[in-house]
Amino acid sequence: MKLQTGYLFPEIGRRIRSFGAKNPDAKIISLGIGDATQPLAPAIVEAMKKAVVNMGSEAAFRGYGPEQGYDFLIDAIIENDFNSRPAPAAGVGAHSIDLDNDEIFVSDGAKCDTGNIQEIFGLNNVIAVTDPVYPVYVDTNVMAGRTGRADKNGQYSKIVYMPCTAENNFIPEPPRGSVDIIYLCFPNNPTGAVAAKEILNRWVNFARNNKAVILFDAAYEAFITDPDIPHSIYEVEGAKEVAIEFRSFSKTAGFTGVRCAFTVVPKQLKAYTKNGKAVEVNSLWHRRQCTKFNGASYISQAGAAAVYTTEGKKQCREIINIYMNNAAVIRKSLTKLGYDVYGGVNAPYVWMKTPDGISSWNFFDRLLQKANVVGTPGSGFGPSGEGYLRLSAFAKPDDVKEAMQRFAAV
Repeated sequence: MKLQTGYLFPEIGRRIRSFGAKNPDAKIISLGIGDATQPLAPAIVEAMKKAVVNMGSEAAFRGYGPEQGYDFLIDAIIENDFNSRPAPAAGVGAHSIDLDNDEIFVSDGAKCDTGNIQEIFGLNNVIAVTDPVYPVYVDTNVMAGRTGRADKNGQYSKIVYMPCTAENNFIPEPPRGSVDIIYLCFPNNPTGAVAAKEILNRWVNFARNNKAVILFDAAYEAFITDPDIPHSIYEVEGAKEVAIEFRSFSKTAGFTGVRCAFTVVPKQLKAYTKNGKAVEVNSLWHRRQCTKFNGASYISQAGAAAVYTTEGKKQCREIINIYMNNAAVIRKSLTKLGYDVYGGVNAPYVWMKTPDGISSWNFFDRLLQKANVVGTPGSGFGPSGEGYLRLSAFAKPDDVKEAMQRFAAV
């Protein structure tokens, strides 16, 4: 009951339906919700077909799987997503990020994991979030009872908000005071900002000095194009002691309707009781998952494992390139029209400033009515998002080109 409004995206859907009912002939192009539009890669489809056949075979049928995920997927994750990344302070004798199988937890979505992870922490912990922010981080803590009520700006008491603005390149500064849990998302949703290694190093040092835990959302790491930008926070020395990392196949491989993701909880990571006792977080999350989760389906995990095959990698990269080409078209078109735009280079989101000081929701309505194009109002991500609109590159290329042509009439 403390939540001020409905969840952001259902409200967008309500406005679109209302407009569509009054304008049934309008062709609405959505660059709003970040839902995949390209079909699954053929390698994934074939793997899932084979898994379905297995489920119809008495010899190969599988019932309940391990809550933490099947080894065939976990092994592929470690080998491809971490063993291939440079280890902290990589030099002579250094090889890659080293993780054990029981530090990977396969799930049905990063949204679920980022929302559920706070359950293993006490309600008196102080959380810090970026502003603007992916709403799930805030709303799930409100639902848990960890916050106070919201003020007139929509910010909840007992939460530390870290402004991300054009002036600081949408990269937050660490809080001046002590906090316990820090939510970070890079590449960022919604601004499209990325964090260089020195930025992540600063955050890891802050967490180590303050005995804080970083919840690092890396759902969009596959869209990074700059070779100097870290794909994992574990590329930073000491991060295993303070950070949990969330990954997803939703945008990387089009699994928004298939559902599969994973969370990394290193055994080196410790949280602390009120009395200062160090507690291993890995075992807490394992206990929580075994109690409340029966594991992602065998079929979805088989599809996820195919992402890491030679053909799967190639095909998924081709799809990601389609989305990133969309982002480039959006950036170039809006810049030519005189808009201030950010993101869209190492992330599938473009963060644009609304013209003439128009509010986010007013510009959303104006864009919908005049151009029949949908974006996501920046204010829905927090007060610092006011005056911005997020545009998603997860669309069909022809729709993106047409949407940009329509922008000229707004």
